[in-house]
Amino acid sequence: MKKILLLGSGELGKEFVISAQRKGQYIIACDSYPGAPAMQVADEYEVLDMLNGEELERVVKRHQPDIIVPEIEAIRTERLYDFERQGIQVVPSARAVNFTMNRKAIRDLAAKELGLKTAKYFYATSFEELKAAADKIGFPCVVKPLMSSSGKGQSLVKSADELQHAWEYGCSGSRGDIRELIIEEFIRFDSEITLLTVTQKNGPTLFCPPIGHVQKGGDYRESFQPAHIDPAHLLEAQDMAEKVTHSLTGAGLWGVEFFLSHEHGVYFSELSPRPHDTGMVTLAGTQNLNEFELHLRAVLGWPIPNIKQEKAGVSAVILSTISSQETPQYKGMEEVTKEEDTYLRIFGKPFTRVNRRMGIVLCYAPLNVNMNALRDKAKCIAAKVEVY
Repeated sequence: MKKILLLGSGELGKEFVISAQRKGQYIIACDSYPGAPAMQVADEYEVLDMLNGEELERVVKRHQPDIIVPEIEAIRTERLYDFERQGIQVVPSARAVNFTMNRKAIRDLAAKELGLKTAKYFYATSFEELKAAADKIGFPCVVKPLMSSSGKGQSLVKSADELQHAWEYGCSGSRGDIRELIIEEFIRFDSEITLLTVTQKNGPTLFCPPIGHVQKGGDYRESFQPAHIDPAHLLEAQDMAEKVTHSLTGAGLWGVEFFLSHEHGVYFSELSPRPHDTGMVTLAGTQNLNEFELHLRAVLGWPIPNIKQEKAGVSAVILSTISSQETPQYKGMEEVTKEEDTYLRIFGKPFTRVNRRMGIVLCYAPLNVNMNALRDKAKCIAAKVEVY
């Protein structure tokens, strides 16, 4: 049995805890507020500010974990190097977490060091620098915080008149103490995919079948697997994913995002060194091993004989339309359970914000299904659930 310290206890962390406990592991779940989803199923929990290095060190010393698994961006990531030097396994590695938690580091690694095809980009530490960068890139362009999650602080800027709002929104949506934005060319892509990539301690890099996804406001609204992709483009994406994960080092599952353009091919977009929100579609049984089981096996160094697609599946999110500190209630769940080949997953978040992701609906079908019809079904069912 390994003692695992989980840094971040959202819905992805909850599923990881469930997978880990089913394999006899011991989990301490950490987050900035009590009652977070993963805390509800963990062996122990800690409430702390993970951007406070001293607090983070206190918790590590108290629990003496064998493995540290970061699940969010808001962590004093440079401390992870110290823990790694002490002999604690950091997932996938301290280098990987430090690079990928900051868009500046990962973008420079991908574009400048590895030569991967990306959107044209600049950085801005002031509104004046943002304006100058927009003049070089042109409109529309995309403005994002260097450190954020779930699309917070991200804007599609269509004219110079929108830059001031983009600057203020980007700074307000930034996690941590970084006040710097990235401004990038808007790629006119045909679709987006997540390529779940598994790096192993003693085995080859593995790839899950590609997952298509739809975002709104920078946050995912639905995902579906398998996603149609030209075989040549898939090989190109796999090559990029292997290069960047190999450079970052370590074992685990990564969510590598790409833009696909029929005209210009594959563009590297972003990377997360952990299970990906769009990968929750694998909870519908689309693969022989879901993304959380794959992450756990890679972390523990256990064998992964293969990854194979078994069904078609779709996930559609359930969003809150209210903001409240009261424990949320739900209507319409019994309507969901009337549907065939459908799962409902309520995450158990203890409070709501407008557009906060509170659960998902998962639908599955044989691989020869009409995927557009399956996506419509999932969205229609998810709309039946009301948060109040």
